[in-house]
Amino acid sequence: MKIIETLTDERFARPAAGFLKAACYFVICFYFFCTVLSFMGRQTFFLHTKKGTFEGAIYAEEYHDPHSRSMTVSTGDDIHVWTDANDQIGVTVQIGIALLYAVYAVPMMAAFWFLSRVFLNIQKGRIFIEQNSVFLLYCGLLQFSAAVFVPFIKLLICGLMNLVSDSQMSVSTGQAMLNMSISSISFIVAAYIIHYGVHLHKEEESPLNRAGGLRR
Repeated sequence: MKIIETLTDERFARPAAGFLKAACYFVICFYFFCTVLSFMGRQTFFLHTKKGTFEGAIYAEEYHDPHSRSMTVSTGDDIHVWTDANDQIGVTVQIGIALLYAVYAVPMMAAFWFLSRVFLNIQKGRIFIEQNSVFLLYCGLLQFSAAVFVPFIKLLICGLMNLVSDSQMSVSTGQAMLNMSISSISFIVAAYIIHYGVHLHKEEESPLNRAGGLRR
């Protein structure tokens, strides 16, 4: 109980909220940086060529040697790319690979931005306010979308790229759907709890209730 009291003490809670707000900004910047790297052709995938199969290949290299690279990114999905008749990777497929990262990173950046707004309010001492419940709801819905809908969008992107490109690609996705769904639902529940608490507090402070208290 003493640990809980210490964590909820205002002298600790406000600096902790400030730290977590900065952590959210860091995550947003990290996702943005990784998205840029992805569009620069530094996202890893399985490459199938006439010369053989290369694990952890990237578009921005001619000779696939993982030991000679500096920075690469990965979605956590299994992405496979097959070269065309000239043993080359089409630009369309490269765009598709980058989009596979962007469709996940963009909603996550937005989710962490809304979460940073919550920590900003807590840092200022504004905890049980309607705005925090709205921000937490947006954060939860964005994470839920990234968990449930983004895998289907990735499959759609893969199918569309294969229709317009000579080189082909495939993606195995949805591995983190369950874990992310649980996390997103917890944010939605927290939003409901704060929303309920705010309205309950307003009802207790309403003029009618105060008048009834005086009559009693």
